[in-house]
Amino acid sequence: MSTFKSQVFMTHIGTATTLIEVDGITFLTDPVFCDAGSEYHYPNATLTQTDGPAVKIDELPPIDAVLLSHEDHKDNLDDMGRRLLDGRRVITTMDGAKNLRPRPGVRGIQPWETLPLKIGEKSFSITGVPCQHVPGNECTGFVVKSPTFGTSADGKPNVIYLSGDTVYFEELVSIREKYHVSVAIIHLGAAKVPLPGHEGLVQITMGGSDAAKLVRNLGADVLVPIHFESWLHFTEYRDDLRKVFEEEKVLDKVCWLTPGESKQVI
Repeated sequence: MSTFKSQVFMTHIGTATTLIEVDGITFLTDPVFCDAGSEYHYPNATLTQTDGPAVKIDELPPIDAVLLSHEDHKDNLDDMGRRLLDGRRVITTMDGAKNLRPRPGVRGIQPWETLPLKIGEKSFSITGVPCQHVPGNECTGFVVKSPTFGTSADGKPNVIYLSGDTVYFEELVSIREKYHVSVAIIHLGAAKVPLPGHEGLVQITMGGSDAAKLVRNLGADVLVPIHFESWLHFTEYRDDLRKVFEEEKVLDKVCWLTPGESKQVI
């Protein structure tokens, strides 16, 4: 039984774009609002979006803060999403904060650094979690903590973990040393792209088996899969993930989101 003392509601808008509502505060993650069919060209790859957002940008509720894993890939921050950052509290990578200047509300976070975030009477702490995504590019995950989340049976603070775009690597398991992960929001899709100096395609986000391993190793209560549809460079979609989660015996921990619909995840 979960010891999490608050309630978390999530709305999946598309890819890694979600609304996370907790204790009356609304976070937006990795804002992407471009239309289906949008294409973005990089030196070694073209990213093609197959679905538009389930919630339009003019349908968003008031946003209190944005958690942005990285600002240099269009499937995590497109042009419309970038404009949405104006005048808002944003936490992102150090490079991202530089590139988003002069927006005064943007703060950069380093791996394992913790920043305070006070919104009205509500206090959070946001800790940066390292990612291994595209070599040479910065990306961050997040641990979100609040006194109102309570503690686990062993006295560790309950937290929400957002993976950001990353493959599995052992350093992620060290989250468990300090925190109890009540909700793990994991970017999936097993995205693959060509990279300089590599033969064939290189995997740059987790697949289902990676997520299952991470959830087991973290001892997480709930797994919320996102970032597994709407782009052609993804290689594992919902049906693929469901099969893997069933085989890995973690399906009972999975909370699937229906695009555009708010759902309580814990």
